[in-house]
Amino acid sequence: MIVYDLECENSHRFEGWFGSADDYEKQLVEKLLSCPMCNSGNVVRRPSASYVNTGAVEKSSRENQQLPNAGLPRQYANVPPEIVAQVIAHIVKNTEDVGNQFPEEARKIHYNEAPERHIRGTASAKDVELLRDEGIDVMSLPLPAHLTNKTH
Repeated sequence: MIVYDLECENSHRFEGWFGSADDYEKQLVEKLLSCPMCNSGNVVRRPSASYVNTGAVEKSSRENQQLPNAGLPRQYANVPPEIVAQVIAHIVKNTEDVGNQFPEEARKIHYNEAPERHIRGTASAKDVELLRDEGIDVMSLPLPAHLTNKTH
């Protein structure tokens, strides 16, 4: 698996995961790559630092590290908890917490009654089902307890 740093014409930076360098090139040529924030298809690869696993970190050092993903449930198949923690941290940093008003606010945004923006909050399973029935895309994430009351 190869991870490339990508950027669209609107300067949105994001990661792309590819099976090989050839897979990246093929998707680029076939115009299959697009920005997840603005859907622009004009995407270029940006330089990024390489990761080389040298095995130099001793086991005892790894055991003593406090990982931000501690306590996260392993509910995403084939996705390490570290990646889930990074995704959640990115979402928390780049969204507005609307709390219990999530279903109402999602509807207002969907029906152009409120400014379009990225939001997060809480909703019951029934509310999520109703939102999806209305054509509103929502997703559930395992938000660790230490982030649930974080102010932004």
